[in-house]
Amino acid sequence: MEENSKRPAAPRRAYVLMGVSGCGKSAVASALARDLNAAFLDGDFLHPRRNIEKMAAGQPLDDDDRAPWLRALNDAAFAMQRTSEVSLIVCSALKKSYRDVLREGNPGLSFIYLQGDYDVIEQRLLARQGHFQKSGMLRSQFEALEEPLDEADAHIIDIRPPLEQVVASVRRHIEAQARQGA
Repeated sequence: MEENSKRPAAPRRAYVLMGVSGCGKSAVASALARDLNAAFLDGDFLHPRRNIEKMAAGQPLDDDDRAPWLRALNDAAFAMQRTSEVSLIVCSALKKSYRDVLREGNPGLSFIYLQGDYDVIEQRLLARQGHFQKSGMLRSQFEALEEPLDEADAHIIDIRPPLEQVVASVRRHIEAQARQGA
């Protein structure tokens, strides 16, 4: 009988980079996608037209607006875990209930919370161009935010250091999970 010398394949993982608009989710995920040769999806691309128009008009989304978007992201995470070793998804995932919707049927999905305070993020949003999220809606995002309290909900990364250091911190977390086979 031949002994199988192949190591079992590492589990495929999808990571949701979460936080309020302006915390650096897209910048961090873009850099990591290049560095790790990972699949990358900006969750904003899955918003229904109605949501985009609402945000562009300066109106915050409510739970009813987000429901179809979260289901689309759940399906995308499911597909990404089947096609890529490592996948990165950018999504605000402001509430624990939203994170729970994304986790449904996706055991290889985990969250990385890019945490920053209002003043730091507001300055970043004011400097940003070409995005449909208006800086005036930042207050509503912070009001809706249910910060992860423990590692079971999300790994927390401080966004105050320069972008390169934030990217390196997220990468170390992803690589540690890969080594653990988690």
